[in-house]
Amino acid sequence: MTPIHSFLASSLIAQAPPAGGAQGILGNPIVMMGLMAVMFYFLLIRPQQRQRKEMAARIASLQSGDRVVTTAGIHGIVHHVKENSVMIKVAEGTHMEFDKSAVASVQKKEVAV
Repeated sequence: MTPIHSFLASSLIAQAPPAGGAQGILGNPIVMMGLMAVMFYFLLIRPQQRQRKEMAARIASLQSGDRVVTTAGIHGIVHHVKENSVMIKVAEGTHMEFDKSAVASVQKKEVAV
């Protein structure tokens, strides 16, 4: 064995972690990937699903008189609701028809008590 080979072999042996799991359970790459997947689910995926469900519920409950903003940024008041579309009054005498999916936000009309 040449001196370079013996030096490399001894340095690799010296750098190797001791056997017996001194790193602990978090040193295992499989466990770390599992923890990352759980974190992504609770920090990213779950809140987006909740927002999507809330918005779908708001769009499903659209009524005449609700104030809406479309994805194009057009503000208006719901005039008539159809099965897949909404007629929005954007100005006096001006009505535009949009798909329900184009509604970005909904503000319910205020009910007089």
